[in-house]
Amino acid sequence: MASLPSVAVTRTLKRDPDFRKHPTTEKSLSFSYQRNQKLTHLDGSSEKRSVDFREALSMMKEGTKFESSYYVPLLQECINKNSVSEAQIVHGHIMKTVTQEDLFVMTFLINVYAKCGSMENAQKVFDNLLRRNVVSWTTLMTGYVQNSQPEIAIQIFQEMLEAGAYPTNYTLGTALNACSSLYSVMLGKQFHAYIIKYQIDFDTSVGNALCSFYSKLGNLESAIKAFQRIREKNVISWTAVISACGDNGEAARGLRFFAEMLTEDIIPNEFTLTSVLSLCCTMLSLGVGAQIHSLSIKLGYMSSLPIKNSIMYLYLKCGCISEAEKLFDKTETFSLVTWNAMISGHSQMMDFAEDDLSAYRSGCEALNIFFKLNQSGMKPDLFTFSSILTVCSRLVAVEQGEQIHARIIKSGFLSEVVVGTALINMYNKCGSIEKATKAFVEMDTRTMILWTSMITGFSQHGQSHQALQLFEDMRLAGVRPNQITFVGVLSACSHAGMVKEALSYFEMMQKAYKIRPVMDHFACLIDMFVRLGQLNEAFDFIKKNDFEPNEFIWSLLMAGCRSHGNLELGFYAAEQLLKLKPKDTETYVLVLNMYLSAGRWKDVSRVRKMMKEEKLKKLHDWSWISIKNKVYSFKPNDKSHFRSADIYKSLENLLDQAKRLGYESLETLDVTDGDEEKTHSSTAYHSEKLAIAFGLLNMPNAAPIRVIKSIFMCRDCHNFVKFISLLTAREIVIRDSKRLHKFVNGHCSCGEFSGLF
Repeated sequence: MASLPSVAVTRTLKRDPDFRKHPTTEKSLSFSYQRNQKLTHLDGSSEKRSVDFREALSMMKEGTKFESSYYVPLLQECINKNSVSEAQIVHGHIMKTVTQEDLFVMTFLINVYAKCGSMENAQKVFDNLLRRNVVSWTTLMTGYVQNSQPEIAIQIFQEMLEAGAYPTNYTLGTALNACSSLYSVMLGKQFHAYIIKYQIDFDTSVGNALCSFYSKLGNLESAIKAFQRIREKNVISWTAVISACGDNGEAARGLRFFAEMLTEDIIPNEFTLTSVLSLCCTMLSLGVGAQIHSLSIKLGYMSSLPIKNSIMYLYLKCGCISEAEKLFDKTETFSLVTWNAMISGHSQMMDFAEDDLSAYRSGCEALNIFFKLNQSGMKPDLFTFSSILTVCSRLVAVEQGEQIHARIIKSGFLSEVVVGTALINMYNKCGSIEKATKAFVEMDTRTMILWTSMITGFSQHGQSHQALQLFEDMRLAGVRPNQITFVGVLSACSHAGMVKEALSYFEMMQKAYKIRPVMDHFACLIDMFVRLGQLNEAFDFIKKNDFEPNEFIWSLLMAGCRSHGNLELGFYAAEQLLKLKPKDTETYVLVLNMYLSAGRWKDVSRVRKMMKEEKLKKLHDWSWISIKNKVYSFKPNDKSHFRSADIYKSLENLLDQAKRLGYESLETLDVTDGDEEKTHSSTAYHSEKLAIAFGLLNMPNAAPIRVIKSIFMCRDCHNFVKFISLLTAREIVIRDSKRLHKFVNGHCSCGEFSGLF
């Protein structure tokens, strides 16, 4: 649409003289089962009596005639029941009578078909109208917008102008909604110019549509300006601007608009409250959310499932489990959104948990809710599956993930990109690259995200050549890689020590695909140099590319320098790391150990003082393993377990066998309370060793052992587990705070990276 014809727009359209006024409110259109109607039989006799909807349809089939006004409540009932077939029965009866000349009834029939999703029938009715007015045109346009065909709505608008009909404010609002659906800035601005030309941007319906249009296109300031131009702001206007703030990352601003709305004595509706609760979730504003909860009760909205779901989700996200569960338990009718809110809420809590063990328990609760959902008979959707698969990946719960995979296949959601991607990520993060590959091969459609997920999976499992081959296959398939794809590619090169290839791909990314490198790309290349012991090259690369390394890169360099014996560069990296004042306790521990190993006690005292000033929590070493859906947790030197005697005996036997194969235990350095002396502590009973020993005692022979650890693995534990995987012929997967380690036949997928720490 190049431009809009210059057509005079009147604020209020004059209807055709014979366009009779019918009741238009929802209440008056609702079908009354006790209404007395004049019925005319085939023999010409007539009577007045009350009929219900079913009886009315039956009488239509018999040829009974009705008054024209009687069709509207019947058609409204078809909308309520979303029944095209019953609307066609009424339509057929209308066509047999003179009622088809009634423009109001025929326009309402267009609306019925549109609301029921049958635009083909709506278009046929419109095409056969004996005459048309702006209401007919607008009703058809609205139908196409509501049924996700906005481009046809714009075509209808053009045809309306060419036919000489004058658009109303509501028509223009509908056209703007079509532009929003099309994400067409140019077209929307043409309509805006048209609106300004005839000075109707102050109109409520037009202003609301403009606000929503600019919000959807990411132009919050224009959305707010459109809102401010409205003379008579209604609840829809306020809801539109509040939602606009939330959709464009200005949650606090949205809450301020809500407060202003209340001072204007505008009573919020259901949509306003859900929008505000969404803002509270974004800001984790429990106080405001609790007030909205009270307001919802006061306004009588607590029977509304969307509001109840939003409040539950807020409580879960803010860690108020008991409050969310109270609401959940009191809910009599569950929608899938309710279940999804609870699952997603517990999943989100994993990110905000105080420690990894609490996060693990939140994830287990999400799994329990998912299984309850299955028992309820309600079918999960793609959002349910993608959310619960993410939980499985965080828990390294591959058995439960396999059960969900089977359910996905039965449900027919495997072809959905978001589900397929979550499935591949789940298998990758659970250490099952073979099953991830199988799932990838079975995908009908492979998007860039799927290709990237699989490339990243191969890279994380140390299968660098497979990752690079898949990248070349992706390019041959004509799929354009993105920034994240190249992170996976460069990481694969890093694992394999392929310097030449890595630098070539780094250049390709910038020149062939015009992708500017970010910190993750630099980190991959620094990681590669550090693995190879090329520390000077790593520092030269930083200078050459002129970027400021982040905490992760400095910690890489520091650990690499310590491992390869270049203490001077290591001390420099440590000082640079401390300048950034990281909030991560593990990072400070790495720096502390660096100075401890060199006996630099003044620096040790300085770092410990910084840790106190930063009020960092103590580093807790926990490991846990799940067996038959039950979680068992361990801490270093833990003897509280009811089978501790068996665990320690088994671990001692493993240590003896490993030593006979060449394993040498290492000791870690520690500091006394006075910070003056260096002491040694044994690593023999670190938490992951106890968890592995317990798993070997209680899991079937040859079954993989999967352990989650709260902090990074030390060098001694990493070496020990390599020997255990060789001795027991077991696959052992350990997810620590840094990365996933998959031990098979004495080798780890990380490429011995843990040896740096």
